[in-house]
Amino acid sequence: MDIKLLMGSTIALLALVNPIQKIFVITSLQNQFTDEQLKYLSAKASMTALIILIFFLFLGQLIFNYIFNIQLYAFQVTCGVVLFYNGIGGLQRGVILQIDQKIKLSDLSAVPIAMPMIAGPATITAAVTFPAHYGKLVTITAIISALFLNLVIMIYSKNIGRLLTKYNLMNAMVRIIGLIVATIGVQMIFNGLTNFITLLKQ
Repeated sequence: MDIKLLMGSTIALLALVNPIQKIFVITSLQNQFTDEQLKYLSAKASMTALIILIFFLFLGQLIFNYIFNIQLYAFQVTCGVVLFYNGIGGLQRGVILQIDQKIKLSDLSAVPIAMPMIAGPATITAAVTFPAHYGKLVTITAIISALFLNLVIMIYSKNIGRLLTKYNLMNAMVRIIGLIVATIGVQMIFNGLTNFITLLKQ
């Protein structure tokens, strides 16, 4: 296994998973759930996201091209728009994702934590497209590594959030993450359009 490819794909996936975003989500839930419940939520959401991403890694092309007849560039553009919308919301309002205060822990771990916050449009697209460049083994290892690092950050989100709040960095960080998410969305739109134009020229 090529270590450089593994590191590159892991870093790319980790950026798309966006573990910093999870700090704000978990911190916002600390008044609703106990520490043990939040750890359970983090672990269950991570496992659910892993299953989703591995599923799309093996069957994504089949689902898009043969079952729904969806081209990958269309999926990239659509996901890019969704990410851009969420990112702009974080940039303007300081809130990347609104969560119902009455939601159950079991429901929350699947939606929206596992999907779309971990296994979201960007990471699903990566799971489908990365094998062509990195290979399946490297991509699977990168997905597991990125989700493990994300899980560690989620488990320690309360401590990290307390530190950010102490130095008045929480609100600024949310807006910075919102800008990054919006930028990733724009890049995905450009990538989809580029792939579409390339196919037209063939």
